[in-house]
Amino acid sequence: MESISGVEREIDKVLSKFSGVNEHADRVLQDLARNIESLKNELDIVPPDQELTAAQVVILRQTMNKIRETVHRIASEHRDLHSTVSKVGKAIDRSFVADFASTSREDVFSGSDKVQLLNQVICQHFYRQGMLDIADELAQEAGLKMEDGGKEPFSELNRILDSLKQRDLGPALEWAQSHRESLDTQNSSLEFKLHRLQFIDLIQRGQAGQAEAIHYARTHFQQFINKHEKEIQNLMGMFLYLPHGINSSPYSHLLDPNLWVEIYDVFTRDACSLLGLSVDSPLSVCINAGCTALPALLNIKQVMQQRQVTGIWNGKDELPIEIDLGQDSRYHSMFACPILRQQSTESNPPMRLICGHVISRDALNKLSNGNKLKCPYCPVEQNPSDARHIFF
Repeated sequence: MESISGVEREIDKVLSKFSGVNEHADRVLQDLARNIESLKNELDIVPPDQELTAAQVVILRQTMNKIRETVHRIASEHRDLHSTVSKVGKAIDRSFVADFASTSREDVFSGSDKVQLLNQVICQHFYRQGMLDIADELAQEAGLKMEDGGKEPFSELNRILDSLKQRDLGPALEWAQSHRESLDTQNSSLEFKLHRLQFIDLIQRGQAGQAEAIHYARTHFQQFINKHEKEIQNLMGMFLYLPHGINSSPYSHLLDPNLWVEIYDVFTRDACSLLGLSVDSPLSVCINAGCTALPALLNIKQVMQQRQVTGIWNGKDELPIEIDLGQDSRYHSMFACPILRQQSTESNPPMRLICGHVISRDALNKLSNGNKLKCPYCPVEQNPSDARHIFF
């Protein structure tokens, strides 16, 4: 964190200095342009065959000298700015390790098949972000054969999300209504929340929109009465405070702009779940995970090299330390043996004893004494062959 803070301080200096140079250059150039324009106007009114007076010659020379001085000063400030920018690069080189070879495997992307898979992931990321032209160009240059209709879901989702950013609920409501049965199957409240926002938008117009809000509530809220009765009652209570304003009522929290942020996230989550897509781009998740894990991996690698124990880290499919990426980045269950403190692998899977306790196969073999095994957590004795492989 200290390294990042140091780089941020250098960047702040660059931004501050750039802003100062930019403002000063604009001010000086505008003054200079006005002076030149004024001088040009004075010369335009002089007859073409008339020679310049001594005073006019002096004014011209002074203006030319001022122009040269201004250009020289701006160039000097630009050189100073370049020096400040170069300090950012030096701060990055000083604070961060440029060589990540010790934490990577060269064979990960070797082979045309793996390169194609990587290109497909990048291409799909562009489709998810709505960058259709870039994705199409990448697919063409990389020779990717995208599945028919592969980009249509992303195009539609991005169109609806763009509409939500503009506070236009129409496309999202149309999509939710056309997928109502599927959304009900996954117990989604998306359609109700969209109608709730539309109703709040109507009632915010005051008494002028009261009749339209009542009609909208009668038309759309009846179908949600079983699941959202209390929330609908709260919405109806807003009518009592229309004459005096909703902002000063107990229902003012329903006007919170964060509801638009919430509906954006709810639509993204439910739509992706319905279409069988992950909420976050797999490429973004991998990059974020790598950025989080790299500092810890570099530190542990450096310690291992200093203590000359580099041979300890030989596992290709496991990390030497635990990397916590947060609750949102846990996609499947992992079993860690309570006896050996090791995560399960294909060769060392979790085994369920007849008493219900679970340990790893390596622990089972170490605790076994012939045909006898005493559970390490309870007094039950059993045959090791009675243990069963558990699949998460």
